[in-house]
Amino acid sequence: MKILKGRVIVPGKCRGEALSSKKPISFLGGVDPETGVIIEKNHDLEGKCIKDKILCFPHGHGSTVGSYVMYALTKNKVAPKAILNEKADPVIVVGAVIAEIPMMDQIEINEINTGDLLEVDCEKGIVKILRE
Repeated sequence: MKILKGRVIVPGKCRGEALSSKKPISFLGGVDPETGVIIEKNHDLEGKCIKDKILCFPHGHGSTVGSYVMYALTKNKVAPKAILNEKADPVIVVGAVIAEIPMMDQIEINEINTGDLLEVDCEKGIVKILRE
């Protein structure tokens, strides 16, 4: 088991499967708010669904409307369980706050692979990689 430490942005705890990307994500135009599927062309997660995953990516990019897309994901029950970033982006932070998605940054995303089982404690600032 590997333990990563980060900075808590939105509190909460969860356990689940990682969906990890080396590329930034834009929620406006990059994620379908109805289905939770990443639709951004040529993205390394294109076609993958973020529903109930622990979404790991370096940082966000794009319009401030992306925050409301994150809120829509929660309302449509297709939001991720948690978000882990290397560097918090204001659009992602606001989206995580209004959608009540646990979030941390200052996490070494390259240590996490898609499919890893993670235990996220966004109160203590700890991510446990339980199974790789």
